[in-house]
Amino acid sequence: MISLQIIISILEVILVVVPSLLTVAFVTVAERKTMASMQRRLGPNIVGFYGLLQAFADALKLLLKEYVGPTQANLILFFLGPIITLIFSLLGYAVIPYGPGLTIGDLNLGILYMLAVSSLATYGILLAGWSANSKYAFLGSLRSTAQLISYELILSSAILLVILLTGNLNLTINIEAQKIVSFVLPLLPVFIIFFIGCIAETNRAPFDLAEAESELVSGFMTEHSAVIFVFFFLAEYASIVLICIFTSILFLAGYLPIFSYNSIIYILSYFSYDILDIKTNFILDAIIFSLTLGLKSCILIFVFIWTRASFPRIRYDQLMSECWTILLPIIIALIILVPCLVFSLSLIPNNFYLL
Repeated sequence: MISLQIIISILEVILVVVPSLLTVAFVTVAERKTMASMQRRLGPNIVGFYGLLQAFADALKLLLKEYVGPTQANLILFFLGPIITLIFSLLGYAVIPYGPGLTIGDLNLGILYMLAVSSLATYGILLAGWSANSKYAFLGSLRSTAQLISYELILSSAILLVILLTGNLNLTINIEAQKIVSFVLPLLPVFIIFFIGCIAETNRAPFDLAEAESELVSGFMTEHSAVIFVFFFLAEYASIVLICIFTSILFLAGYLPIFSYNSIIYILSYFSYDILDIKTNFILDAIIFSLTLGLKSCILIFVFIWTRASFPRIRYDQLMSECWTILLPIIIALIILVPCLVFSLSLIPNNFYLL
């Protein structure tokens, strides 16, 4: 018989993965409608109320399409690449704390786990581009691999400064350390560099050189169609949502409300005198914390879309030059400056003294 623990674990995974995929579906609709509004044109507005079911229509169209694959491709790796990319894009949600204790795995090395999972997704892109036996796909995968490896250094260096202020790799502890002030205020230059690295890490415009339609048709996804193309599509937007949640955890205090919990209860007490008795209600806590994390993540996703609609695509040599000659020297200078300020102001966490 299947033990109760296994059933609970399966339910936990379903409760996290299914909402994540639904969020990805509606992020695609939000992107199309937001960009249509910015560019003064009509967005999807026919399927469902105000076009909200457009994502399901697109998914049905792709699922019903006939699959046409290259004859000279390595079919095993050709199918394995998109699957690897999607799996590692969804594995990151396992350590996201949606509230105090609301996580599948509260790992002590949660930040390191997130970096490892995001790095391994590169292998799926590389395998898919190489196995297609197409020059366009191969060039796209090479570009993407070089881009992801380069900007991974920027992300890990920026995260190093956050760890310096908290003294821990646990995501929940990093959130709780921001009860007084969010790290976006003292580390604003680091936040800007980190966010630029996030855009490049997710292959988003203006850094979508791996999918440059004007040069490489569609990059590493050129030969993929129908169902396996859906995997790449879901993986890209799942990575965007995940990286926005990760950024809000590191710099925007994650699930911690902008106002204190007591002030929220005090405001709600105007509508109901019995609301003060629900202070220990776990469901109310979970709703407030989850909505707070969701709101912060939605703001960052909107900035992703805003950036795509505002900036033109840059050349590939400019992309790599920006990483190695501009962002990397700045982040290294900050790695030297911030510890000096932390040490001079006696702000080193107690965890470092224990080491």
